[in-house]
Amino acid sequence: MVETVFKWLAVDSWFEFWWVIVGLGGQLLFTARFLVQWIASERAGRSIVPLAFWYLSIGGGLVLLAYALFRKDPVFILGQSTGLFIYSRNLWLIHAERRRQPE
Repeated sequence: MVETVFKWLAVDSWFEFWWVIVGLGGQLLFTARFLVQWIASERAGRSIVPLAFWYLSIGGGLVLLAYALFRKDPVFILGQSTGLFIYSRNLWLIHAERRRQPE
């Protein structure tokens, strides 16, 4: 049974197996952001991007970057690094705008 799971996940050890689990967890966080955005948009009746979308993006991006670094995948590393910069910048802009708005 373990051999079949390892083969299916393309891993050779329990250490690699747990990294795949970490990677899947990051992907689930990343996917959750789309669900949050979709539900918020449906409730508002228009397309919106809630703050939670960006926090889930950063959480998922960080976990996936860690996984990509473990796998030593340069394409995945570049993609996640770039995404993290964009997600962080969006949060910075949102918080800067809120600081400028009067209470």
